[in-house]
Amino acid sequence: MRIVCLSDSHGQHRALPVPPGDLVIHAGDLSKRGERAELADFLDWFSRLPHPYKVFVGGNHDFLLEDAPGAFATMVPDNCVYLNDSGVNIEGLSVWGSPITPFFFDWAFNRHRGADIRKHWDLIPPGVDILVTHGPPYGILDRTARGQRVGCEELLPVVERLRPRLHLFGHIHEAHGQIEQNGTRFVNASVVDLHYRRVNAPVVVDV
Repeated sequence: MRIVCLSDSHGQHRALPVPPGDLVIHAGDLSKRGERAELADFLDWFSRLPHPYKVFVGGNHDFLLEDAPGAFATMVPDNCVYLNDSGVNIEGLSVWGSPITPFFFDWAFNRHRGADIRKHWDLIPPGVDILVTHGPPYGILDRTARGQRVGCEELLPVVERLRPRLHLFGHIHEAHGQIEQNGTRFVNASVVDLHYRRVNAPVVVDV
């Protein structure tokens, strides 16, 4: 299956050249400020992509998704799958997604490091083939422009134990890239840089 990975489009989705594939996944920060009109425009664009399967999670900028989950659920088109600490099976591939990231100021889907965030990762079931989280695990494509590692310490051992075939995330724009480690392909698919300039193309992965 050919998977098109992207993240952190921050409202610039209509300018994105999206490669063909079987499954397109967006790892959150669909919008700038999580306002209803922004998200409606994203969903209209996303639902019209030609890919047979379309999956996305929220990010820390997507406030409406956390503040009014019921209202947002009614906006999601039938041909798109929104994952919020939940999963879906696509042609035999188990996909799990979560918008949660370690606490940073007062953004959406923030949880304090330690037990508060660990309970979300404890929900990830065994046998996951594709894991989608908005933020990275600690030490993997999580280095900021200042050189700090800011990924989630509690997520790392879960990923190391479950060993998904693909772990897709974004959040740390300047850490865009991909590596393979212990049988898992890690992809930071942020399409914008630190200054929110659209500089990166979506990443294509065959699973």
